[in-house]
Amino acid sequence: MLELYQFEISQYSEKVRLILDYKGLEYRKHEVTPGIGQVELFRMTGQRQVPVLKDGNKFVADSTEIAKYLETHYPEQPLIPTDSKKRGFCLMMEEWADESIGIKGRKALFSAISQDQSFRKSLLPITTPDLFKNLVGEVPSDFLKLLGVGVGYTPDVVASAIKDLKQDLSALCLILADSPYLLGDEPCLADFAVAGLSILLKFPDDAYIDIPEALRGKGVPGLADNPDYELFFTWRDRLYAQFRKPLTGQSNTGTAPTSIQID
Repeated sequence: MLELYQFEISQYSEKVRLILDYKGLEYRKHEVTPGIGQVELFRMTGQRQVPVLKDGNKFVADSTEIAKYLETHYPEQPLIPTDSKKRGFCLMMEEWADESIGIKGRKALFSAISQDQSFRKSLLPITTPDLFKNLVGEVPSDFLKLLGVGVGYTPDVVASAIKDLKQDLSALCLILADSPYLLGDEPCLADFAVAGLSILLKFPDDAYIDIPEALRGKGVPGLADNPDYELFFTWRDRLYAQFRKPLTGQSNTGTAPTSIQID
């Protein structure tokens, strides 16, 4: 069985999970604890960042490389169009989604966690003790903003990211206004990249990700609750309903992850 080393709340991990579900592939999730778990991941794979896919004795890192690997080795339910022009647009849009929605989405979510303690708790690994989660939830907003400045998430940077994301969502709504998928009548890698990477803007309504139930359907103020982008999020939720498998509580596809073990 395929194995996915991941962070449950990582939008890049979610992109891979969505692709795996679309292809109908069974996989087991391993939650990597930030810090010590990443050291163990590096010992096994030479890679500290998630997601990492394990297929037999082979490890594949990076969501884009994982998608390409799956397309080559598991060609059923193809991700990339054969038509040259559509193929080019698909690959270009997938890269754009990684660099725009993926990176800017983190900055936008920072504005939400600075204001809402439930968002702060949701970003912690699912194995984090409740006591520590409660302590994080009580951290003052001003202190979080100061920490954000320290890592480059200044108010201007966050505001700029949100502004750019509004333009991105508007553009996506225009593309999807008369088309079921981004490139026409069939889904492709671009669709799954855009949809999966958007989870930090607004969490899915149903139980696809192991987060507190109260957070489902919630997201970044001004984006998740903006009627101008309702078409996009309706499309995203429809894509999930079609292809994403909900959590079942078991140890295989569409389930809560097991924690990576440290020797």
